[in-house]
Amino acid sequence: MDASRLETALAEEFGGSAAERRVVARQARDLSDSGKPKRDRGHALTVPDVLRHLSDAPEGSDLVERWNWWLGALETAYGGYDRFTVRVVADDDELDVDQ
Repeated sequence: MDASRLETALAEEFGGSAAERRVVARQARDLSDSGKPKRDRGHALTVPDVLRHLSDAPEGSDLVERWNWWLGALETAYGGYDRFTVRVVADDDELDVDQ
């Protein structure tokens, strides 16, 4: 999982702050590195896979809500995904040039 590529794709698809994109990309990378998606779903986690699943979230959801919605579905289906949800987004305004 290329976290930088995912951050760019998340910006294009869903917007959100740089901090939100960074934390979601980090969680996606950690999830991918865990090998859990491959064991549970039969294939490694990819950037297009993440984008497709986040697109299925309820209309009007922000990026973090989309990520947590998808992880909630995975938690229900397989268990063990809760640790990859986003609970806190650090507010680092000086790094967030998109606002």
